[in-house]
Amino acid sequence: MLKLLLDEDISPGVAAGLRRRSGAITVSALAEWEGGNFVGKDASDILREAADQELTLVTYNRLTIPPILKAWSEEECLHGGVIFVDEKTIPPAETSELLTALARVQDEAGSWEWTNQVTFLR
Repeated sequence: MLKLLLDEDISPGVAAGLRRRSGAITVSALAEWEGGNFVGKDASDILREAADQELTLVTYNRLTIPPILKAWSEEECLHGGVIFVDEKTIPPAETSELLTALARVQDEAGSWEWTNQVTFLR
């Protein structure tokens, strides 16, 4: 089951919009998740706690996340899944486009097992 955690570069309004659109979706913005305690934390800490809570991270961060995932793969560490967003495909300011794309993922792949899944949002 897909449960989303939106990183700090994604507007909390996207999480609110997804919840309004589909009450069945579990989604949190990093700013509201765990009382905001993970804002500014190391990406590996966020990924570790997200995995513990079976959350799939949605992120624009293609600089620090991929090396962490590579290292974890080599160490056989599990993560809750990652959905990368390309800022050229969906600019961060285009929250309605991001909301629509994430709703489509929920509709098409919401029932998948997301542990260790990595995909790019289109």
